[in-house]
Amino acid sequence: MGPTRAQFIQYAPAALAVVSLTAGPWSALAAGAAGAGAWVIKTSAPALRSLIACGITATGCGIAAHQVLSSGMNPLFALGLAVPAGAAALAHHRNIAGELLPALPATTTATAGAGQSSQAQVITAYWMEFISGPTQTEGRKLIQAGAVLAHLGLDVGDEHMSFTGIITLPQGQQVRVTPTNIASVYGIPVSQVEMGDPKHYAPNALPVTVHLRKAPEQPQIAPGVPTTAEELWAAHVAIPDGAMPGTTLTLTRYDGPHDWEGIATRNRKAIGTVNLQDLAGNLNLSSIQIALAPTDKPSQMGVRVMKEHALMHGTMLSGVVDELAMDSRGYVRLGTYIDANAALVPLAQPGSGARHLYLVGGSRSGKSGVLEQILLSAHKSRIAAILASPQTATIAGAGLAAFCGDGLDEAMGALRLAYAMLLDRESRYRSPAFPFTDPLLLIVIDEAHMLLAASSPHHAEAKAIVEQLTRRSLKRGIGVILATQTPLAEDLGNSSIIRSQLLIGGGAVFLRCARGQGSLVGVNAVEGAEGLDLSMIPPQWPGQYAKVANRDMSGLDTTAVAKPEDGTFGLGYLLTPGSQAVQFRSLYLDVPPASLAGDLEPVAVEDCEAWRHREAITRTPMVDQRGKNLIGSLADLLAKAQQAPPSATEQGQPAGPQQAQAGPAGPAGPAGPAGGDGRELLKPRILELLRNGSSPMTAETIARKLGTSVRHIRPRLSELKGRDEVINENTLWRAAA
Repeated sequence: MGPTRAQFIQYAPAALAVVSLTAGPWSALAAGAAGAGAWVIKTSAPALRSLIACGITATGCGIAAHQVLSSGMNPLFALGLAVPAGAAALAHHRNIAGELLPALPATTTATAGAGQSSQAQVITAYWMEFISGPTQTEGRKLIQAGAVLAHLGLDVGDEHMSFTGIITLPQGQQVRVTPTNIASVYGIPVSQVEMGDPKHYAPNALPVTVHLRKAPEQPQIAPGVPTTAEELWAAHVAIPDGAMPGTTLTLTRYDGPHDWEGIATRNRKAIGTVNLQDLAGNLNLSSIQIALAPTDKPSQMGVRVMKEHALMHGTMLSGVVDELAMDSRGYVRLGTYIDANAALVPLAQPGSGARHLYLVGGSRSGKSGVLEQILLSAHKSRIAAILASPQTATIAGAGLAAFCGDGLDEAMGALRLAYAMLLDRESRYRSPAFPFTDPLLLIVIDEAHMLLAASSPHHAEAKAIVEQLTRRSLKRGIGVILATQTPLAEDLGNSSIIRSQLLIGGGAVFLRCARGQGSLVGVNAVEGAEGLDLSMIPPQWPGQYAKVANRDMSGLDTTAVAKPEDGTFGLGYLLTPGSQAVQFRSLYLDVPPASLAGDLEPVAVEDCEAWRHREAITRTPMVDQRGKNLIGSLADLLAKAQQAPPSATEQGQPAGPQQAQAGPAGPAGPAGPAGGDGRELLKPRILELLRNGSSPMTAETIARKLGTSVRHIRPRLSELKGRDEVINENTLWRAAA
């Protein structure tokens, strides 16, 4: 077989050199060197053609120059023959010197179409060499033979280069070239190859766009999109349906889009209360990143946006111990506001009595720490305290109280004593304008929902007592500190009186609540705290989760002291009457509050009839079996207390069935049905109640009406249901027909 076309092109200069051996050794040497160079470097097809033309020209000029010199003619004629050879060499240099596509390899053996620019020639050569053919390289497999690139178009700029075309095949064939194939040929990412969808084009003709070099993308700001804090405020907050319509923002400090302060102003109109959740939504932030600060002018409101919370590191209790005692205005320090000022709450109102406080906070929110701090402040201010703690041993500072009811029944006894103290002071001070000489008294009720909720066995009595305390106690020098886990109305026994009197009589502290239970909207709305969702307060500061997750447990220091930034304990909102709820954080208990009390004894309650008979009073129920008719005078209370038999523990023997039946609640008291006879006596009473009732009742309602515990009622209802004497429909019981 003869040589291939590629071999002929590679060896042509060498062949010319052999032919010209008889004519001129210099031209033969030049042609041989050209052929050898083409063989070694495997030059591209355009460059090889140029080299062949240059070799032929140089060979011809060499032969002619040799003949001139051998014939004895003037050497200047031979020198003139070098001009065509030099011109051919310069033309060859121009053809191969330009690197038109830096991103593409420098070698190809395909033949470019005539009439194309240098960029188009290289693009076409690559397409023919690797995709469509015909190929001039042995052993190379084409991607799809015959898939030519037609209608080639270029788009070349200073920072970009792309080409378009149509991949064309004969009729009846289908394009199989993929973007991945094209990207591999031109050495670019697949994302820079765009091909037409075969569903919208003929299968044998698909358009293609290839971005050989993309210009760097410049950040673009769309026209009209707000960028500064003032523009964001005007675009989202000040609009009619925004959180603060009609206001304008004036920045007083700016350290970035998430760290600034300013004043929101409404032209000659009061801003009113602001829904914090709506404001956080308008600014695309979390509610914990925003703090509001009311000013002296109703048309202005201070706004602060925080990238790192200002209260993360807390204020140590031991560092401000001198501020815990009540000042001349009746205020004590409870914590620190977001603007670093002291957060003060009133425990008394000099000249007119005491103050209330409503405290809301779920588990691990810092609620118990606030109560311990209040007990310490009362102790240092020489204010007596009666503590009702239904959940046993939850308040570390219980020893600072003059009387502590620890446990559910004991806490109910503490409430009875507090009501007796109110009746005693009312009997001794008939006129509101009295020369008040008795010490101030705080009634601290922790986990109040355990006493006030409808499921509590003491629901009716506790609700009646707390309603009267919050209504009548302030001018008698008795304040109520009531703490629950959620702001839901159910936690206060569905009593609107208790909540309204607490808020009017002092204020509120709102800490973190469980998910879905902290929204202050609807029936749970509180004026001045509209839109707050206490469940949105995170349990830890932003970024703390990652620190815990990345901690090496093998090297955990178990003796390390917890830091304020380890959790958001005590973070919440403080609301005083007539103002907006302001973000604050209670003092961080770096030392036990009781250790700061010193050697002072707990402040004692004044010596009075109610206090002297406190043991009997704590065991004496103050409502009838229906939960109504609360005892209204101290004389009636003392008379009933004297009739109550002593408890089994005072008699030095365990309570038996007969003693239990004769307890304070009478024959139908909570302990009455404990014996076998008592169980049977309950069934006819339950049947009589359900048959005479006009509507079905819950087990709790039945227990309350019969003056007993629900744990005694449920088994009897089950037994009656087994005998088909009662019917249960969605926890509502009624007598069978």
